[in-house]
Amino acid sequence: MSNLNTASRKLTGAAIGAAALTGSLLVQAPSTQAATVTPPPTHAAFDYQIGGAYTPPRGVKVVTRDHTASPAAGLYNICYVNAFQAQPGAEKDWDADLLLRDSAGKVVYDEDWGEALLDVGTDAKRQRIAGTIGAQIDDCRSKGFQAVEPDNYDSYTRSGNRLTANNAQAFIKLLSARAHADGLAIGQKNTSELAGNRKANGLDFAVAEECGQYNECGDYTGAFGNNVIVIEYTDAGRSKACRGWGGTLSIVQRDVDVSPAGARGYVRKTY
Repeated sequence: MSNLNTASRKLTGAAIGAAALTGSLLVQAPSTQAATVTPPPTHAAFDYQIGGAYTPPRGVKVVTRDHTASPAAGLYNICYVNAFQAQPGAEKDWDADLLLRDSAGKVVYDEDWGEALLDVGTDAKRQRIAGTIGAQIDDCRSKGFQAVEPDNYDSYTRSGNRLTANNAQAFIKLLSARAHADGLAIGQKNTSELAGNRKANGLDFAVAEECGQYNECGDYTGAFGNNVIVIEYTDAGRSKACRGWGGTLSIVQRDVDVSPAGARGYVRKTY
């Protein structure tokens, strides 16, 4: 399943610079806020630029960029934040007790990306982590982004059963409340098994990596309708997604490194 296939799940953003905050953030009822935000336009030409910003190709209407970048002028811009894991090498930017640990006290990592999992297992820790991620969401708003994409919602599946789906959903509710308070739409990243709970979790659209490759696109459309952005990393996955969903969803193929245009290895294909 694509949400478990971390080898092609997501690429780098800039390292989280802010230390974890200790302030609290009260959960708001996300359903009361969702009507005030605007999700991305459906079936629009899309580009995924989390590996580095560049001039979008002609015709692109929607773009995702890292929260450290600036939005693309005149387009619908989605702001990428690594919400459930620390960026590679950024463990020291977080209070030690906010990093998930095993029974021996060692930090638990997403081995494919070298990212420490954040411990969203208790309300107190979720509130503190949400302080830092919430500040990034606020920055997305200040820069002019229209939406936010919190990555690694599915990190509980890599936690060795130390975290649960309920923990992940409790945390995403904090982020959806923060995004909606900022007037931003918020997307569910992967994690097809939780798509059916999207309204309760306050999520407005989906960003699905390799749903064509792994026959999951219907899981997302069943919950989000056509408010689904599809990113594939192979010709076969793109072809499959386009055959089934090319008339209704935004679909793009990128290289696994999500390289900027002009860089070695850059790939961007659509229909």
